[in-house]
Amino acid sequence: MKKIVVLSGAGISAESGLKTFRDENGLWEGHDVMEVASPMAWENNQELVLDFYNQRRRQLLEVEPNAAHYALVDLEKQYDVQIITQNVDDLHERAGSSNVLHLHGELLKARSTFDENLVMDWRKDIRSGDFCEHNKQLRPHIVWFGEAVPMFQKAADHCTIADILIIVGTSMQVYPAAGLVDFIPKKCPVYFIDPKPNISENASLEIISKKAVEGIPKLVAQLLA
Repeated sequence: MKKIVVLSGAGISAESGLKTFRDENGLWEGHDVMEVASPMAWENNQELVLDFYNQRRRQLLEVEPNAAHYALVDLEKQYDVQIITQNVDDLHERAGSSNVLHLHGELLKARSTFDENLVMDWRKDIRSGDFCEHNKQLRPHIVWFGEAVPMFQKAADHCTIADILIIVGTSMQVYPAAGLVDFIPKKCPVYFIDPKPNISENASLEIISKKAVEGIPKLVAQLLA
């Protein structure tokens, strides 16, 4: 069974109604990124950071997967599909995808500030005074700016054995995630789905200039035909 690796970003979630982190009217509006998504922010204003992610978590619980998420599940009928997402939502999982790797963490999880390996499911607000078993404050299970991306090597390993690569909802301009394309085999076909692509086609790269909810179902039908 051929292996398809899908690199997904904020654009696919935006089409479910989630605000994105980097768009003009996105999440950072009114906040300097370092005020809400960095270790320094956590040290300087824990309440602001918690409130920021609590709002994101509440919004996530109000939206649903879209046609792009569901179409990717259909690929599993004929392919070994590995999704590598920059998104911190659970929309791929809710749609039914079997293999999802989160590069930047997960909103619906919390982790201990004492032991980073102590991670737990968490669907409600995280508040000051919510402690782990070691009596230490819980924090969002999110990779902040300036922190290592612990799942990167595992993601790179998947890319090295990809037969097909699909990129959707991301400009692939943000590192280290953008560097994953350097790990795919030389002749691996790449499909780039973006309504306003910023790259040019070549022998191994096919551009589908559509939004995720249109482009992914189209490509999936093509690959399953």
